Amino acid sequence: MRTIAFADFLIGLGILFVLEGLMFAASPNWMRKAMKSAIATPDNILRAVGIGSAVAGLVLIWVMRRPI
Repeated sequence: MRTIAFADFLIGLGILFVLEGLMFAASPNWMRKAMKSAIATPDNILRAVGIGSAVAGLVLIWVMRRPI
């Protein structure tokens, strides 16, 4: 049996796939350049951006899911 949290997770994962697919479909050259740029970026910068994105996502989820 799926819980609400698991269903929300799957919905979020689906949205991620849709957005990523649309970016690759709309501009494959730009995505290729973005990946090359990511390869050239130092690990500490990628790690900081990743942590910042994760925190921003958690805050957004918390704000949207908290009871009014």
